[in-house]
Amino acid sequence: MSAKPITGRKVFFITASAFAVIIAVNVTMAVKAVGTFPGLETSNSYVASQQFDAARAAQEALGWDVAASTDGDRVLIAITGPDGAPVAPPQMSLMVGRTTVRDHDVTPDLRFDGTAHVADVALEPGKWELRVAATAEDGTAFNQRIILNIEN
Repeated sequence: MSAKPITGRKVFFITASAFAVIIAVNVTMAVKAVGTFPGLETSNSYVASQQFDAARAAQEALGWDVAASTDGDRVLIAITGPDGAPVAPPQMSLMVGRTTVRDHDVTPDLRFDGTAHVADVALEPGKWELRVAATAEDGTAFNQRIILNIEN
């Protein structure tokens, strides 16, 4: 049994078919990408940047300093004011999670012990992200992201 020879016509159809599949996949992916993300996060980036700058300036005007540490199975968030005294904001929340995997994120309850806010969270060794959100007495929003490395 002899094999049929490869002709120029066969090579053309094989090559054209391969490119057709590639183009079809690319067009499908482009349509899906544009359809699921409009590309617009804010309607006016200049106004958004001005609001960001104003919020940052208000937060910096508070003069708060935030430090995070662990003590056994507890996370301590110490906020101090410009005078060095502990600050106990009327509203405060904490999100604790891994920097790369959101499956480990928790929002523990906080209690103020007179010097720091304490959360009962046992952190395994590794890199953790703490997101502190608080509101000052005057209503100023305060947000801080802290990276905490826990060693063995």
